[in-house]
Amino acid sequence: MEFITKLVQYIIENNSELLYLSIEHLLMVAYGIGLALVVGIPLGVIAAKFDKLAPIIISLTNILQLIPSLAMLAILMLYLGFGFETIVVGLFLYSLLPIVKNTYVGIKEVDDSIIEAGVGNGMTTFQLLLKIQFPLSIPFLLAGIRLAAVIAISVATLGPYVGAGGLGKEIISGISLQHDVKIYAGAILATLMAIIADLILGTVERKSKRRLA
Repeated sequence: MEFITKLVQYIIENNSELLYLSIEHLLMVAYGIGLALVVGIPLGVIAAKFDKLAPIIISLTNILQLIPSLAMLAILMLYLGFGFETIVVGLFLYSLLPIVKNTYVGIKEVDDSIIEAGVGNGMTTFQLLLKIQFPLSIPFLLAGIRLAAVIAISVATLGPYVGAGGLGKEIISGISLQHDVKIYAGAILATLMAIIADLILGTVERKSKRRLA
């Protein structure tokens, strides 16, 4: 109970600094996932439309996901140096797999009878994709974004190792100073951020499914 009191008091006393770190953390995640959406959605569409390319695209994004996060950031740091950009690129690479794969699966899951009806109405391949396949794949895409957000929030705590900020700065500072309250403050806020992101995106995902039902 005494530790909880100390933790709450620390968060209240350092609320402005922790808020700044939380916003910085959120921005890193938002930029990383934003880039992953710009690149990942087209890759998912290409994989769904060209069966021969699908295994290559999915395998490459799988490989990126398998690289340990600290190793990935160390490699990126060699080429990009220290700073915000390095962690953003790392989060972008880690977010690709769920976005690419879910876009691919979502398009592939569209019922053939719906496609045939579109073709019967004279739709081109592009029109089928834009007006039928992609809209129907949105719940799958949202599920991918949801997973990517949780992963990115977690990986972003390693940001200070490559010269970036975020809540990882509080955690690593606590480790260096052997200050358990600082460690818990950063970890709890990062965890809460992941939980809130998961809840919000989960709600949006369920609503999109109901809208299409």
